[in-house]
Amino acid sequence: MKHIAKFWFLEDFNLMKKMDRMKLMQLCEVLEMTSIQKGDELHFNKEDKQVIFFLKEGSVKVVSSESNLTKHIIKKGNIFGELSLFDDKPDADKAVALEDGVICFIKEEQMQQILEQFPSLKNDLLKFNGLRIRKLERRLSDLLYKDSKTRIKEYIVDYINDFGTTVHDTMQAKNLLSHADIASLTNTSRQTVSNVLSNLRKEGVIQYDSRTIEIRNTKTSNV
Repeated sequence: MKHIAKFWFLEDFNLMKKMDRMKLMQLCEVLEMTSIQKGDELHFNKEDKQVIFFLKEGSVKVVSSESNLTKHIIKKGNIFGELSLFDDKPDADKAVALEDGVICFIKEEQMQQILEQFPSLKNDLLKFNGLRIRKLERRLSDLLYKDSKTRIKEYIVDYINDFGTTVHDTMQAKNLLSHADIASLTNTSRQTVSNVLSNLRKEGVIQYDSRTIEIRNTKTSNV
């Protein structure tokens, strides 16, 4: 029954759709599956072994081991800790659960064996990392050409589009990020984030409380 649960778990991941049922079941044999609670820390290095995570439910933030600043946010249906597959240097970063969720994880050397059997899967992983790199490049460009207020406003729109759902004429997402997280992701200060969000709420651009954040017409908004 546990293997079947893992199988349905992996079927939701686009990266795994090219693997046949038999290979997926073989992968399930080496995957560890567990629940996580909000605030739990997930380390990419376990007992001197690098680990790759699959996030089935919930969301996590990846935190720098050096600065303890938030680097990016991972939503369900994605993997993290995968950089060890392409870099010999151990990844000492960690992830912190932003809400309760479910994960599977696998040791790096076991994942390497699977990639050797499926070169197309490795290509898909490289494309996935390419998208993440482009996002980082955009953030670097924003630092050069956009002021802090614009960076914060645009990040909020992107976050709601990525993590939200349509509710009537608005997009609504769980309010998972602290002001410190947003400050890290936009290279601003926590006080600046507080001021910008407060002003956006006063202007009627966004609405938020401790549980949700929403905005109207985010696809066409001039925010």
